[in-house]
Amino acid sequence: MLYEPYNHMKIYIESLGCVRNSVDSEVMAGHLEKADHAIVDDPSLADVIVVNTCGFISAASEEAVDVILAMAQLKKTGKLKRLIVTGCLAERYKNDNLDSIMPEVDAFLGTGAVNRIVNAVEDRSLEILALFPDPGGKKQIQGFPLPRKFKSITPAYIKISEGCKRKCTYCIIPKLRGTQRSRPVDEILTEVEEFIVKGSKEIALVAENTTDYGLDLKESANLENVLDKVAEKVKQLSEASILSSPWVRLLYTYPSTLSKEIIDTIIKSPDICSYFDVPVQHASSKILKRMGRGYLKDDLYELFRLIRIQDPNAALRTTIITGFPGESEEDFNDLLRFVEDIKFDHLGVFTYSDSDDLKSHAFDNHVPQDIADKRHDIIMEKQAQISYNINLKHIGKIFKVLVEEKFDKGVYLGRTWFQAPEVDGLTFIYGFDLEIGAFVDVKITESYEYDIAGEVV
Repeated sequence: MLYEPYNHMKIYIESLGCVRNSVDSEVMAGHLEKADHAIVDDPSLADVIVVNTCGFISAASEEAVDVILAMAQLKKTGKLKRLIVTGCLAERYKNDNLDSIMPEVDAFLGTGAVNRIVNAVEDRSLEILALFPDPGGKKQIQGFPLPRKFKSITPAYIKISEGCKRKCTYCIIPKLRGTQRSRPVDEILTEVEEFIVKGSKEIALVAENTTDYGLDLKESANLENVLDKVAEKVKQLSEASILSSPWVRLLYTYPSTLSKEIIDTIIKSPDICSYFDVPVQHASSKILKRMGRGYLKDDLYELFRLIRIQDPNAALRTTIITGFPGESEEDFNDLLRFVEDIKFDHLGVFTYSDSDDLKSHAFDNHVPQDIADKRHDIIMEKQAQISYNINLKHIGKIFKVLVEEKFDKGVYLGRTWFQAPEVDGLTFIYGFDLEIGAFVDVKITESYEYDIAGEVV
C-alpha cells in the first residue's frame, strides 16, 4: 500500500482538562502551522485529530477515553487519516500497553513531547508512534520563543512555570508533569507584551503552584518580582496607547508560599486583581497531614485573616476535597466550619478520586462514596447560601465588566474583576450594541446564587 506524505494537512485539536493543557494545545497548534499545516475548527474536516487529554482524576480519564473513541469514528465516516493522543492520560498510562487498549490511535505523546507534535502528524510509518521523553527534563516543555497559535487572546493564559515540587499524597501531577521548572522573567514579559499588543483584556498567570515560582532557580527570583514587572509592562503599554489596561490575575497559589510580600504586591497594584485563588483542599489538620499539604488548620485561618486585613474587599476562591481516606465526621465538621467562617466568594468541591498509583490509595479507612457525595452536597449547599449573601451586597454598586458574549437581544454575558474565567459566576449585562472584548460600567440590579446582573451605566 502506498502512503501519501503527511504534509499540508488539516488538523483539529480537542483540548480537555485545565487551562494549562489549553496552553499546550495552543503551542502544538503553533508548531503545526509553522510546519505548513492548517488548524480547523470542525473535526469532520480534519485529516488528523489531536486529543490533548487530562488524566488527573478518574472522571477526567473516562471523559478522555469517550472523546477519543468518538473521534475515532471519523476514520469511518469522515476523512480522518490519523488520530493522535497527547497529554496527561497518555503520560499516566504509558506503561499499560495503550496501543493494544486503543488500537484506533496512531500516536501517543506524553506531556514532555509537546514540541514533537509535528513528528507525530507527519509520521509515515505503519507502526504506532509513542513519544514519552522525561516530562521533568531540563528542557522547558513550552520552549521559547513560542510558536503559539492563540485560540483566544482574552483571557490570555501564561505559564510562569511547569511541573510541581510538591508530594501531595492524592496527586499524580509531579509524575505527569515532572518537577517544577520556572520560566525566566524576560520570557514571561515577552509573552505578556505579545498578548497585550494583540488586544488582550486579561492576563492570567498560571502554573501548578504559582507562588512556588522561582524556588527552583539559582538566581534570585521570586513571584513578587514577576508581578511587579508584569504590572509595569501593562502600565507602559497602556500609557503608550489609548487601550484600557488589561486585568492581571494570579491563579493556583499555594497556601504555604502565598506570603505577605506577595499579598502586598497584588493589593498595591491597580492593574492586578485583588483576587486570591488558594486551593486549600481541606481544613482538618489531621487530613491535611495525610494529604501531605505542609500546613495546618490554624495556618489557613491566619492566611485568610491576613488577606482580609490587607484588603477587606479582596475576592477569595478555593477548592476542597471531601471523602479523603480517614476523613471522620469530626474532620468534616472542621471543614464545614472553616467554610462558614471564611466565607469564600467562590468555592469548588470535589470528592476524593482513588487510583492504585496514588500514595493515598494505600491509606486505611477509605470513605464510602455515598458518604463522600453527601458531604460534597452539604458543602455545596452551604456555599450557595454564602455566595448568594455576598452577591446581595453587590446590588447598587457599579463595576467595570468585561463583555464576553452576546446572550440574547439586549443581554450580554461578562465578568467583573472578582469573577475568574470558566470557574466562577457571570455578570448578565443589560444593554445594546456592546462590543465583545470591551469593558463597560455596569450597575448591579439583581443577584443570584452564583451570578449577578445589571444595566450599562
